[in-house]
Amino acid sequence: MKQIRNFPAFTVTAKQERNIKNGHPWIYEDEIIDAEEAENGAIVDVFGQKHNYLGSGFLSLNSRIRIRLLGNNANEKYDDAFFQRKVAYAVQYRLTVMGEEDFSACRLVHGESDGLPGLTVDRYSNLLVSQVESYGTEMHKEVIYQALTDELAKLGVKIEGIYERNEGELRKKEGLPQYKGWYGEHPASPITEITENGIRYEVDVENGQKTGFFLDQKYNRLAIRKIAKGKKVLDCCTHTGSFALNAAKGGAAEVTAMDISETALDMARQNAERNGLHMNFRQGDIFEVLPELKKERADFDFIILDPPAFTKSRKTFHNARKGYREINREAMQLLPRGGYLASASCSHFMPKEEFLKMLMDAAGDAGVSLRLIEQRGAAPDHPVMPSIPETEYLKFFLVQII
Repeated sequence: MKQIRNFPAFTVTAKQERNIKNGHPWIYEDEIIDAEEAENGAIVDVFGQKHNYLGSGFLSLNSRIRIRLLGNNANEKYDDAFFQRKVAYAVQYRLTVMGEEDFSACRLVHGESDGLPGLTVDRYSNLLVSQVESYGTEMHKEVIYQALTDELAKLGVKIEGIYERNEGELRKKEGLPQYKGWYGEHPASPITEITENGIRYEVDVENGQKTGFFLDQKYNRLAIRKIAKGKKVLDCCTHTGSFALNAAKGGAAEVTAMDISETALDMARQNAERNGLHMNFRQGDIFEVLPELKKERADFDFIILDPPAFTKSRKTFHNARKGYREINREAMQLLPRGGYLASASCSHFMPKEEFLKMLMDAAGDAGVSLRLIEQRGAAPDHPVMPSIPETEYLKFFLVQII
């Protein structure tokens, strides 16, 4: 087997070679046809069947995703300087696309989209929150963390702590321990405050969902403001109240925030008080509350559906689609002709085209038609790579009932 340096060499199938040349960075175990001995987390070289160099990446001996590519430069050393450059590019990109105003609360590293496989890093003011889901990245995280704090220091930002939310199931598949906690020195409290779209939020990086806040909907929340003005708004699965607060900030006549979690509603109440905004609150399961509201002949002009991911695998796709269709049908039946609906899905297993088809099916069930206002995705700090479909996970549709 051909070698171009000291990294172990792996040969892949013709099918996998096509995928790599098309830009996808994952190599599955069943697409490897020859391999030299290598340690878990090591950087290995990947070759086609004609001994042509295709790229280099992290090896994971426990995961079905056996290699996560880092790049395809045969002269790259993949040393500390490589990871430092990747971090610098990622930080400068966010500063450019988010601007200084939105840079204080944004995603700084978005995994494969930034060439740092399995790594997520979010910034909440003076704190960073990290999730590492790749064995190889785990081995280099010290260099990456130091590079992040150094790059931010150049911009006058002093990071007081890095909190690791390494609780995900993917770490199990990588053979990594699951835990959460501070990395190195840290402040006394895991709670900080951020400002997004002119609204202040308290963020608990230790106990909040995901990394503490859902940053990807930043500009989608802003988009609903002009529609909410003067309307009666229902925000389902409100979590800490972000869509509801934006509706109230936009001049809604009345806002009701609904969630199954009383703890989430308590945080939403606190955020409303923090911003001097008035909202109503209702606790309950979305699948139960929407039919109840229909029986109560509740009066809403605008409904927002932003549920947690109903599917996290292809196996549960059909049940998830059924769930999305049910809540969207119920919402459409609650709204009057001329009413507005915002509907979202955060699962990459629900493709955009399939989600739109589901909305059309729900409209048929409800006996209404839809006017598409706009379709949106995640904020640009969560960049989409066209060659990696998994990065286009968030779907957000604004429609009118006609």
